[in-house]
Amino acid sequence: KRARGVGVCHSNLHLNAPLFSMAGVVKTFGGLARAAGKALDRLGASLEAAPYFEHLNPSTRVVSYQGVQPKISGSVFVAPTATIIGEVQIGEGSSVMYGATIRADVNNIAIGQNTTVGDRAILHVAKIQGDAPTIIGDHVLVGPNAVIHACELKDECFIGAGASVLDNAVVEKHAWVAPGAIVTMGVTVPSGQLWAGVPAKAVRDLTEEEISSIKATALENVALAETHRLEQEKKVDQVVLEEHLHQCDEEREPEMGPRFDPAGDEWRKRKLPEPPAPTHEEIYYGPSKTATRFN
Repeated sequence: KRARGVGVCHSNLHLNAPLFSMAGVVKTFGGLARAAGKALDRLGASLEAAPYFEHLNPSTRVVSYQGVQPKISGSVFVAPTATIIGEVQIGEGSSVMYGATIRADVNNIAIGQNTTVGDRAILHVAKIQGDAPTIIGDHVLVGPNAVIHACELKDECFIGAGASVLDNAVVEKHAWVAPGAIVTMGVTVPSGQLWAGVPAKAVRDLTEEEISSIKATALENVALAETHRLEQEKKVDQVVLEEHLHQCDEEREPEMGPRFDPAGDEWRKRKLPEPPAPTHEEIYYGPSKTATRFN
């Protein structure tokens, strides 16, 4: 036995201290389970007759109807769960967010530039009871769950979440339809007014700040949609690598300082040749190699 307080190393424990903490047990078990899973994955890969590689396959549905294919500009973001059918034309910088449906089967739909179609919104047309396409201008905001049916939305107007604009209705430039409102058939919402209710009625005039915010928000959505597009284009190896680097950052001790990422901006500023991309096997099965190269 050593004298108390004399020559005692940091690894020794006090007699009254618990040998293990619950957090330590969980962390140790998690590491063992992860290592066991990797070992099983390596074993399965070695037994395969042909090598298997994972791919991220987007489920975007852009569907032709009676031989007519949607025309979508190259800078448009279409979310993987969105659906675009038939005679649809979408201008530069616009976005169709998750779960939205644009169906132009019995008539055409035209969407201008820098316009956002929100999550789960529905755009459709009419032909059986009157010839009515759906025309949407530039810098228009269509909120989530909105229904736009055989009507016209002019430039820089706002349609709130869950609102409906029905057949042959017109929403003028700089007009605002409140969330949940229903603009009934053939009604025109004048410029500079806020309409709300069921059926929608004029509530008040919009302020200059509210009017200017429509276009500003539309341009912000263009930048936001671009980040979503870049995320959707990532390959599976890049996603796994980013998860690994994120885990390394979480486990990194504060005194070690920030991690130097050779694939990031600092590497490019030094104008050095970029390191070779990690292989599939290095990312999955070589944590020691990966830690050496990317930390």
